Amino acid sequence: MAVRFLQKASVWVKKHKITLLAFSCMGLFGANLSYHVFPETFRMLHECWSEGQPAELSQRLCSVFQDVLQDNDVKSPDSYKAFAASGFHPVSAGIPWLPAGAVVGIPPNFDSTAEDKKGIVNHVVVINGKEVDWESSEGVALREALTFSLEAQKFAIAREIVYLQGGSPLANAAVAPACLAATFLCGRGIKLLLGLSPGPIILRSICNLVTAAAGLMCYYVSYDAVTYHLDCKADRKAATVSKDYARGGVEFYDKILSRNRILRGLMGKQGTKIYAPSGNLFPRHWFRIKYTPYTYRRDLIVNILQELQA
Repeated sequence: MAVRFLQKASVWVKKHKITLLAFSCMGLFGANLSYHVFPETFRMLHECWSEGQPAELSQRLCSVFQDVLQDNDVKSPDSYKAFAASGFHPVSAGIPWLPAGAVVGIPPNFDSTAEDKKGIVNHVVVINGKEVDWESSEGVALREALTFSLEAQKFAIAREIVYLQGGSPLANAAVAPACLAATFLCGRGIKLLLGLSPGPIILRSICNLVTAAAGLMCYYVSYDAVTYHLDCKADRKAATVSKDYARGGVEFYDKILSRNRILRGLMGKQGTKIYAPSGNLFPRHWFRIKYTPYTYRRDLIVNILQELQA
């Protein structure tokens, strides 16, 4: 019974493989884009909570957010909504020209200034099961690394806005279906070229496995390359708004690197697995570069600042 079912399923798949490929590609694209199409779901996952309720963004940060929208000449500012996010730096999701618009999460430490640290010390941070003592030497260093100037805050928010504004979510979501389609077409082409289509099933299976492995490798390399390009593009566009934004960008990445080095020490063995001595993320991951190095992003903005000052 099972053998008959498998035989019928195999015949059906061969007959409708182009249709299956099209639906698979659309499914992958939709899955990768899902939280951008429904940004409120993303918001609920990343929202900061206080006393059992979603935290409200301060009036000051709402004003900063509107200033950033104006500085970046956003044509439809109503398409962007800000919310109080958990974590240490801004996050975002959405496609501005869709009805749901886009959301940008701003962390509570952005409410802190050099004079007033309330946005940091009012929140409990637990590392390795221990609450960070903000008065200890490590706590003071971490607090300084989490306190950004107005220019750095504006840059960090601006890069999230220009990332969404430039259609980057669509480009990222398209990598997987494009690689799947390319792998399928290459596999068919190779089998036709080598005359394996009418050949033994073992040889066809080996060819399929090799093609699938090559396709997976191509996906990893392509996804990392696209991520790297889009991150640098967003940084470059945000930094070229003005000299103040460029200076803010240098400070933002300097403090992220400083924060990561501090966390690396506080987290012990786990920290060495997450952060490199330079402060970059995931120092060892075989051939992949899953995250654009913060050191490179800082150097990119340093060069932009030098050009603007020249």
